[in-house]
Amino acid sequence: MTMPAEIWDRETFRKRLREVGAGRYHDKHPFHLRMNEGKLSPEEIRRWVANRFYYQKSIPLKDAAIISNCPIREVRRVWLHRIIDHDGKQQGEGGIEAWLRLAEACGMNRDEILDEHRVLPGVRFAVDAYVNFARTKPWPVAVASSLTELFAPDLMANRIAAFEQQYSWVQPWGFDYFRRRVTQARIDSAEGLELTLTHCNTGELQREAVQALRFKCDVLWSILDSIQTGPIHDPPG
Repeated sequence: MTMPAEIWDRETFRKRLREVGAGRYHDKHPFHLRMNEGKLSPEEIRRWVANRFYYQKSIPLKDAAIISNCPIREVRRVWLHRIIDHDGKQQGEGGIEAWLRLAEACGMNRDEILDEHRVLPGVRFAVDAYVNFARTKPWPVAVASSLTELFAPDLMANRIAAFEQQYSWVQPWGFDYFRRRVTQARIDSAEGLELTLTHCNTGELQREAVQALRFKCDVLWSILDSIQTGPIHDPPG
């Protein structure tokens, strides 16, 4: 018989999760490094914004999947605001709308972003895999996959500085999404971490949670791989 996996104490579990981000988060991807150094062309920035929109629009689907799999009312209440944060309570609000304004600040028409003709196959595949992961995995494991948010505030702060200093052609009113996420990611990651530490309460679930976070890091890395090696010219509308 297989022996049950040893249960880590909370601090050991927390350390294992943070080690994933320290080694695998996408802030270390060559594309991100070039972005922060001001080495991306306008075409590359626009390709990133257009493709990353597919990820942004899919986040509420991921969060809805987590809620649909969770039988605990108190947890659903905690998680519900994430959908509203991205979709908004009404027209013109939310993170998806803020990303569309970023696209406009980069000189693109929102219709060309909404019709998704710029979305690369590798990006679509990676994002869809993430949504499917949230639909099919136990809800505490799917929550753990969202813990890339632990590492997002520093990335967002660095991104704002890079865009302000290196990409002056981008209209500054488009940076609202980045500024908002510096604060939001801290709140969201604290919630997600507490849920993970509490409800991944067996050795097996703890190890699945660490693997889930690795998977999410791979998703984000794969998105940048596709964008970095995408077409020299964006496909026509």
